[in-house]
Amino acid sequence: MQGVPTDYTAAELITVALAAVLVGLLAVIGYRAWQRSRVTAEERERRRCAQLVATGKISDAMLVEIRENLVFYSYAVRGVEYTASQDISRLVDKAAVDFAGVSAMSVRYDPRNPANSIVVAEEWSGLRGAARLLPENHASH
Repeated sequence: MQGVPTDYTAAELITVALAAVLVGLLAVIGYRAWQRSRVTAEERERRRCAQLVATGKISDAMLVEIRENLVFYSYAVRGVEYTASQDISRLVDKAAVDFAGVSAMSVRYDPRNPANSIVVAEEWSGLRGAARLLPENHASH
């Protein structure tokens, strides 16, 4: 090939090789950091519930329906009625949730986004009356 130099000095070859190794190393480090930063859906839900327990406002709620591990409930905030549901399957694994004889419920909601709400979490339960969150070893089956 004419016009294209093919003779490189040893210093130039070493510089190119080191640059390629550096780029590869940075790519591997970046990929591993990205993998560690990814949050699972279950962890996202746990964090959402913990945030609502820590900062959410409490209001009265009404139990609408229970279907398998889904709890449907309604509540009102500043004159607006919300109907929501919560999947409690991850809580059922840790404790038995007893909705028998529910006389009243409380809901925790985000004051900036009232549609974001929960009725039970690991650290808090809005179930009142005969309803309760039972430790697994005391659950009646």
